[in-house]
Amino acid sequence: MMVLWAAGGALGGLVSGVALRGLVGRFTPTGIALPLVSAAVLAVLATKFAGSVEVLAFACLGAVGVALAFIDTAVQRLPDVLTLPAYPLVLALLTVAALTGGTFGALGRAVLGGLALAFVYRVLEFLNPAGMGFGDVKLSGVVGMALGWLGWPVLLVGAALAFVLSAVVSLVLLLLRRITLKSSLPFGPFMLLGAFAAVLLS
Repeated sequence: MMVLWAAGGALGGLVSGVALRGLVGRFTPTGIALPLVSAAVLAVLATKFAGSVEVLAFACLGAVGVALAFIDTAVQRLPDVLTLPAYPLVLALLTVAALTGGTFGALGRAVLGGLALAFVYRVLEFLNPAGMGFGDVKLSGVVGMALGWLGWPVLLVGAALAFVLSAVVSLVLLLLRRITLKSSLPFGPFMLLGAFAAVLLS
């Protein structure tokens, strides 16, 4: 059964990757690899949430997240055309999951988690606009919703992992002299990777 879920997720990832490849290609030529990466990510998520309705919400965020990670890595941008539609889509799919599974507490926690993480990122962006972009703030809300659905500990771990991964990669690149202390790395991919790891660990 898990194999079928993984195959379904991979197929969904391929389809979403192909659908989004044109948009991603406007920002980076590496978008040609998008379907394969999306297939891998959605296969893992489908296996993780096999048999649950919330699999659709996490697959949606996974597909959008992979596209955003490609773009942010290439040009340090998180386009609104991808980030903003993710909010109603993820929230609607989580609402369906709550209605069918009776998990209204998780839905409320998801909304609060999204608001809380967006607030934290907004404060960080206000205090250090050179180190945190407003695109990161907008992405943090929908990431917070997904992690909040799974629980406050998952939200905290996912948020913390983003900063840990960013620090580790920055240190390695500094040691390799690939960047300098004045260089800035896109934070969106670390936010998404931290969330992905937290989901798998939950």
